[in-house]
Amino acid sequence: MEFIDYYKVLGIDKSASEKDIKKAYRKQARKYHPDLNPKDLEAEKRFKQINEANEVLSHSEKRKKYDQYGKDWQHAEEFEKAKNARRQQGSPKGYTYSGGSANDFSDFFESMFGGARTQGRNVRFRGQDYNAELRLNLMDAFSTHKQTLNVNGKNIRITIPAGVENGQTIKIKGHGGKGVNNGPNGDLFITFSIINNTDFKRDGANLYKSVNVSLTTAVLGGDIIVDTLNGKVKMKVKPETQNGSKVKLQGKGFPRYKKESEFGDLFITYNIKMPSKLSEKQKELFKELAKTDL
Repeated sequence: MEFIDYYKVLGIDKSASEKDIKKAYRKQARKYHPDLNPKDLEAEKRFKQINEANEVLSHSEKRKKYDQYGKDWQHAEEFEKAKNARRQQGSPKGYTYSGGSANDFSDFFESMFGGARTQGRNVRFRGQDYNAELRLNLMDAFSTHKQTLNVNGKNIRITIPAGVENGQTIKIKGHGGKGVNNGPNGDLFITFSIINNTDFKRDGANLYKSVNVSLTTAVLGGDIIVDTLNGKVKMKVKPETQNGSKVKLQGKGFPRYKKESEFGDLFITYNIKMPSKLSEKQKELFKELAKTDL
């Protein structure tokens, strides 16, 4: 995995304060946000690096490990345990280590542990976990489908289950960084960003929508046609329906995550549409209606 200098990504130096990091992150994130750079793959890549850099540098413990171990910072605890074990067994004669930069740590890591043995076995380290963001439209999450992702130059075909939610993270085992000394590979964590470009509001598996109803239909009752995510349905409006009334269409909501053929409900709110530009005849009819003192 190529080394990314998180300080350089945010345009700050190593002495930057938490306030400096936050300010730099906001500035860079605004500049390279995908919404401001549509279809710009380089901007999208940079935006991901900016978020990754902020995630590490804004966290004091992660930043400390990163400053000490560079791109191998996620192996810090394993490294310390192995180093302590080697101290107990005795360090290699004539070999000392007094620190170094983030860039040269990997060379030290390899020379220190490439052929090292602890209790008769090679020291093995798990590969680094990778994090990625996948943007989907709401309708993309309505049905199970496959997509091919390119992670560090390698194509990975994954199945995206219907019903995945915004902000949800799934793990693809073994598709992270390569392990050290035949250690297991890390995992790939994919966080979904669901863009709702529909008239529906989603809450889990339930959907919500407002529908206009004419005044005459609300008063006298009648049929209306309503759009759902999987087609149109005919609904019967009861006579004397009040503005803001809610009805439930069972099973017409969003798929439940990893539950085959199970759906939430669709809740419809009636918005009674008042007439405008009445004809003289219509006005007379309303005047007659007013005389009944409803």
